[in-house]
Amino acid sequence: MITNLDQILDAVKSKDKKRLVAAYANDAHTIGAVSAAVDKGIVDATLVGDIETIKKVCASEKIDVNKFELVQEADEQKAANLAVKLINEGKGNMLMKGLVSTDKYMRAILNKESGLMPGPKAMLSHVGVIGVKTYHKLLICSDMAIIPAPDLRQKVGIVGFCVNVAKALGIDKPKVAMIAATEQVSDGMLACTEAAIIAKMSDRGQIKNAIVDGPLAVDVAIDKEAATIKKLTGDVAGDADCLVFPNIESGNAFYKACTKLAGAELAAMVVGAKVPCILSSRGDSEHTKLYSIALAALTAK
Repeated sequence: MITNLDQILDAVKSKDKKRLVAAYANDAHTIGAVSAAVDKGIVDATLVGDIETIKKVCASEKIDVNKFELVQEADEQKAANLAVKLINEGKGNMLMKGLVSTDKYMRAILNKESGLMPGPKAMLSHVGVIGVKTYHKLLICSDMAIIPAPDLRQKVGIVGFCVNVAKALGIDKPKVAMIAATEQVSDGMLACTEAAIIAKMSDRGQIKNAIVDGPLAVDVAIDKEAATIKKLTGDVAGDADCLVFPNIESGNAFYKACTKLAGAELAAMVVGAKVPCILSSRGDSEHTKLYSIALAALTAK
């Protein structure tokens, strides 16, 4: 079982090498992260963008441009569309956002005719794997960036995405905590009632290969002492592998608090498309970008 982010890098090296396609990779942030991943033997890489700009950035950053396959497209939206087209043609196993804006990147992925959605009922979500020094293992969290207010069906889907990532990390039966403001089943809080429904679905075998409990507040989900004080029993309390948040605000605030206040590192990607899609930010650390590429490579088919 993988228990820290560095182990993901090692795990990827034992598998067949995947090819990353970076959309509109005209910036030093993207090229630097992809270069590091190539140097570590994690992926091969195709950069879609303006070739002259890419060459200038590589020269400035002292990066050997010959380690990449380069595909010319100077227009931002067209570059994103072309990167997706390469994936659909079987010329890549994972997608990464470059300098292209997030809305144009997502537009290329979601395009009904030429995008990466596997079917009309498919949904996207955002899964992060967070390494916090104060917790005894990795935390798999969702959704922190895509679905503002998931309904019951979407939350069940998010549980499935988290379980799939957990299995890729070697966790056979992940413990999933449905997060709410309280562990009490309060009928006045939708997060609580839907968490209880999903936990019961798990009890009855409607959710496979996982142990789901909820509602659970964050403290009792990840702290044994808090769970004991509040007299909570069960396999998940105090030992969660996965945290499923009730809305984007709580998930986003949690992961940013972990990274900015607790010095956590993370890997994150968009899931639910035909391939893992890395949605990196300029504010992400170099380690986060590298870990995200490695996580996508680990889960890519």
